[in-house]
Amino acid sequence: MLNIEYRANLDEEYYKIIDTEFDKFANKNKVICNYTPFAFIAMEDDEFVGIITGNSYYKEIHISELIVLEKYRNKQIGSKLVQAVEDYYKDKGFENINLTTYGFQAPEFYRKCGYEVEFVRENKENPKLNKYFLVKYF
Repeated sequence: MLNIEYRANLDEEYYKIIDTEFDKFANKNKVICNYTPFAFIAMEDDEFVGIITGNSYYKEIHISELIVLEKYRNKQIGSKLVQAVEDYYKDKGFENINLTTYGFQAPEFYRKCGYEVEFVRENKENPKLNKYFLVKYF
């Protein structure tokens, strides 16, 4: 009998299974997955001030999170973190960097960084929860 259960956190063994199966399916379809997480950390005088995380896979880079501590905002740290990702991956064979952000978060920030809105999924109840899908091509 099949049992399906919710788990808030997975053990590392499950992540290994996911990676293995993703790679097997990609290889079967003659596509190289090469899923690789990344993080760039901003420090000022040995103090953590911000981080950008994401993954590279197939021919694209996906930014997952960008956080700058509140007292360090408006000092170009977020822009420098985004630029660090772009510089790192620029000549490594990837086609684009993409991300999602909500209306209350940072769509205008990413536009200023040169990202184009591909799509907006509108939230009918709260426009602050409109989800923006953005991309920047190399």
